[in-house]
Amino acid sequence: MSNHKTSIIAMSWEDLAKQAAKESDRIQGATNSYALIRLFGQEEDSVKVTLYRDHHAWCPYCQKIWLWLELKQIPYKIKKVTMRCYGEKEDWYLKKVPSGMLPAIELDQNLITESDQILIRLEKAFGPLGTPLQNPRALKLRFLERQLFQSWCSWLCRPNQNNSQEKRAQERFQYFAKQMEKMIEESSGFYLDKTLNTKQEIIPGSIDVIFIPYLERMNASLAYYKGFNLRKEHPFIDKWFRELEKLDTYRGTQGDFHTHAHDLPPQMGGCWTNNSQTQLLFSQVIDKGQGLGTMETSFSSSSDSNIMNPQIIALSRVIKHREQLMRSNPLGSNLFDQPLRAALTNMITGRICTPNKGSAPGLRYLRDRISVPRDMPLLSARKFRFSLEETAKLDGAEEGLPLSTTNRFDQNPKPFLIDSYQNNQNFN
Repeated sequence: MSNHKTSIIAMSWEDLAKQAAKESDRIQGATNSYALIRLFGQEEDSVKVTLYRDHHAWCPYCQKIWLWLELKQIPYKIKKVTMRCYGEKEDWYLKKVPSGMLPAIELDQNLITESDQILIRLEKAFGPLGTPLQNPRALKLRFLERQLFQSWCSWLCRPNQNNSQEKRAQERFQYFAKQMEKMIEESSGFYLDKTLNTKQEIIPGSIDVIFIPYLERMNASLAYYKGFNLRKEHPFIDKWFRELEKLDTYRGTQGDFHTHAHDLPPQMGGCWTNNSQTQLLFSQVIDKGQGLGTMETSFSSSSDSNIMNPQIIALSRVIKHREQLMRSNPLGSNLFDQPLRAALTNMITGRICTPNKGSAPGLRYLRDRISVPRDMPLLSARKFRFSLEETAKLDGAEEGLPLSTTNRFDQNPKPFLIDSYQNNQNFN
């Protein structure tokens, strides 16, 4: 534990606000989870598509459509819906889509559900992104993605009674992962389906977009629950991720290991650990907020001078929602005020800032509920979680309320929506 004598006083909200930055351009700027409309340099009357996706950017099928529209630069509007694992589905959406299924799009006043069907309709309306989805090679790769998905589910979501069953499940998953690697290698080593954008830059095509959401979740969940380093074991998949992580389009949709590890169990009916030494180490490091470095992302803010400091982004997002963050914390607004400022002070200055006594559970409660990319980008969340944990350690070892594996009602968006969307989004 650090020497408390070197501790500084927590900065005031006024001084912290001076360090914050203005919000980036959500409409015309880089891909982001906050926008309600994206225009890509065009006028609003050019919009033909409305995307219905989840508030938290947890849904992999929503991410698939989101990425396609962003890579293709099709102007679209966004309306956000609550997933059942973290709250009650909105009545206005159930009237539109009685099943509550996500994602959905409206295209020229026609409603389409089911992500693959949505992509096919978008392709017909706006042209393919790389290889057409009904092309024989595309169909072969789409089938491979489902095989990889099924083998992952079998390994992650079924309790294995002995080591030999665990080993067979892993081997089956790795067999299909190697098939994916072979296809990447045959496609000149970058993407499964590379194509060119309007600037003649190489970007991923539709087949890559279909693989991205679940590969991202496989990478996170297998590290957390199995101690498995997907990127180390499969270097062509690592290379594929590295190419993706160069794109701000992908990074704007990317979740982190902590978010995926804890949002998946309610969605998938449970995830099973193998309790190996590596699994225990990886899960502890993820839970404490450090993250797993390049296992999560090869991107660093220092590699791109145009990227805002991750700490500043995190600070700006917290300040925007600070009143509701304090109200929703188990400590309550009054008791959580100083500890939250202490953690932010540590994040911004790098100096020790001792929180009030008894604040560790409240700090760790927030640490565990930062959602990426809903709240902030991956690197920002890593910095903020780290500061929350470092500040909490100054108070003690007491943890916050544990995360449920059957639901995530602790992430119900309604309290935040009152302030954020009441005047910005028409739900009728």
